[in-house]
Amino acid sequence: MSKVLVVYGSSTGNTESIAQKLRDILTAAGQDVDLRNAAEVSAPGLADGFDAVLLGCSAWGMDELELQDDFAPLFEEMGSMNLAGKKLAAFASGDSAYEHFCGAVPAIESKGRELGATIIADGLKVEGDASSAPEDIQSFAEAVLNKL
Repeated sequence: MSKVLVVYGSSTGNTESIAQKLRDILTAAGQDVDLRNAAEVSAPGLADGFDAVLLGCSAWGMDELELQDDFAPLFEEMGSMNLAGKKLAAFASGDSAYEHFCGAVPAIESKGRELGATIIADGLKVEGDASSAPEDIQSFAEAVLNKL
């Protein structure tokens, strides 16, 4: 059994619904999952004590990437999370009408790699909420489970 931290930033509830579904799937597979809202945590030492970290953030933007308000400070302070040597995966909800559809995924993955984390699954990008892509969420969760 692995200890998995799932942190999400969600303004409309879409990314939160994905995070909850991921928690349910991982927990059902026997993992110890801690689900946290980005609005209620701070970055320093956040990854301590966890084997894997899943970060989810809604994002939008036409000219430049805009991260969800509660998640943006965590993203800026990712260096203090202690991600070096950790397993990391990213997920996002978004609206494909925006140029930066689910742009949080590549941003989180890139910064995580720079900080020494290992990306364990291709990022999950969902249009809308968890009900929009149950198969994609299941596949993402299985990819994560295979690397724990």
